[in-house]
Amino acid sequence: MPEELFEIISEKDNIKIERIISDGHSTPDDYWYDQDKDEFVILLKGNAVLLFENDERVDLSEGDYVVIPKHCRHKVLGTSKETKTIWLAVHY
Repeated sequence: MPEELFEIISEKDNIKIERIISDGHSTPDDYWYDQDKDEFVILLKGNAVLLFENDERVDLSEGDYVVIPKHCRHKVLGTSKETKTIWLAVHY
């Protein structure tokens, strides 16, 4: 998979639910996500590592979740290379 797959499951009013499939992907070194909405994300399969701008690192395994407040700059340091990583994200 050359790029992550983003699939919108539902989008209504101010809420978007999406499935993300990663396969060893990470955020480019010079890029930070800075979103206009809060995000709840749970890892359904695989592993991932998030890095926040304040240098906080969060290691996620299946079933782990995190709430990312809007405008909290963050990036994905890496995802599983052995198996696809499946995320469920709710933007609200």
